[in-house]
Amino acid sequence: VQLQASGGGLVQAGGSLGLSCAASGRTFSGYSMGWFRQAPGKEREFVIVISWSGGITYYADSVKGRFTISRDNAKNTVYLQMNSLKPEDTAVYYCAATSRITSRQITGYDYWGQGTQVTVSS
Repeated sequence: VQLQASGGGLVQAGGSLGLSCAASGRTFSGYSMGWFRQAPGKEREFVIVISWSGGITYYADSVKGRFTISRDNAKNTVYLQMNSLKPEDTAVYYCAATSRITSRQITGYDYWGQGTQVTVSS
């Protein structure tokens, strides 16, 4: 699976931004999809994941109520809608695919996109 993330940019605190991750290669619907982020000087961390069917989602506590994940298997795309953004959300955001039902661990993912920068100004 090849993953291409897009949609990053600069936004003011309190604003919204939507990311997309387009997949190609193997059957997209067979993979659960997650988003991770990595801020400067910090380790990559789990943000959110959606199961292959879309029926199961898990959120990091830091984004609950603000971020939403969805997927369109017909378009081989997963989306991350980020609302009420905070400066601490500033990071490079990575999408990833896992053959597991879901995973919140970096090591649980088989394929990774290249990352897209999200910068939230205060």
